Amino acid sequence: MNSGLEGIVAAETRLSMVDGERGELVIGGHRVEELSSWHFEDVVRLLWGLAGFEGAVKVAPIPAHTQLLLRNAASAMDALRVGVASLSAEDDDAAAELLVGAFPTIVAAYWRMQQGLEPIEPRADLGLAANYLYMLRGEVPHEELVRGLETYLNTVVEHGMNASTFTARVIASTGSDLVSAITGALGALKGPLHGGAPGPALDMVFEIGEASRAEEVLRAKIAGGERLMGFGHRIYKVRDPRADVLAKAAERMFTRAGDMRLYELARSVESTALRLLEEHKPGRRLQTNVEFYTALVLHGLGLEVPLFTPTFAIARVAGWTAHCFEQRAVGRIIRPASVYVGALPAMV
Repeated sequence: MNSGLEGIVAAETRLSMVDGERGELVIGGHRVEELSSWHFEDVVRLLWGLAGFEGAVKVAPIPAHTQLLLRNAASAMDALRVGVASLSAEDDDAAAELLVGAFPTIVAAYWRMQQGLEPIEPRADLGLAANYLYMLRGEVPHEELVRGLETYLNTVVEHGMNASTFTARVIASTGSDLVSAITGALGALKGPLHGGAPGPALDMVFEIGEASRAEEVLRAKIAGGERLMGFGHRIYKVRDPRADVLAKAAERMFTRAGDMRLYELARSVESTALRLLEEHKPGRRLQTNVEFYTALVLHGLGLEVPLFTPTFAIARVAGWTAHCFEQRAVGRIIRPASVYVGALPAMV
């Protein structure tokens, strides 16, 4: 028996391939490194096209009743889950366009209301990434910030049969609607064992503060049995390819529109951490993962930590919807078996 279905093949997909031993991520036939320079809308259309759906990708305003629900949400992820569940569309094709377009609007509207500000409507002349930053701040963002965000969205848009994607496919396999499937995926993503938290990786960098303190602080953490956040991955046994993409994006973004001191500190912390991990845990292959540079990029974009996971969801909803279309084409319900290990009635 495989606990947690680990290693069990549940579906065939054209959407992505993850090779943890080689450190390779292929999305729709393209290595993630190649997709890093694409517009996010083009990546979404690539995934949808592979799943047999042709749709328009544009930011969508949200109805008044959805906006009303957001005001009392306990967190940005709760706001996203509640807001998405309140949406409706005439069919799954329309729902896919609405969901991808509404995610940034919901997150930005909730965040502004939490700051005592009124939500901002999306602009027709801005793309999805630019609109998200515009709706958060009320000003058209620097083009390098838009490019940095698009690179991030493209990097995390799709990543195999993870828990939230599997959840979406299970719900879709029952014949339920797309909004229900994506609401379920959000519930899975909210769990800390899946969604993760890139924020602590940046907290560690800020705690160190100066490159000269990196070795002292990191040695103390390792000696105390602490995990170094942003290093090691369950799947990737070599360096996470997404980390390389985001490292380059961070360098470009911080060079042209940010604080290079933070970028240089993060690189120093990374190199020291990798050296010490190899020294203290040889053979464990604890390399930099996507969380380390996710935190740096999103911080450089001016996003606060509570927005990190919802911003991830803004990208991943494209992958979720594509998987739902793939599963719909299969036309078969997903129903794994279980092994009963409880008590049996007495033999007569």
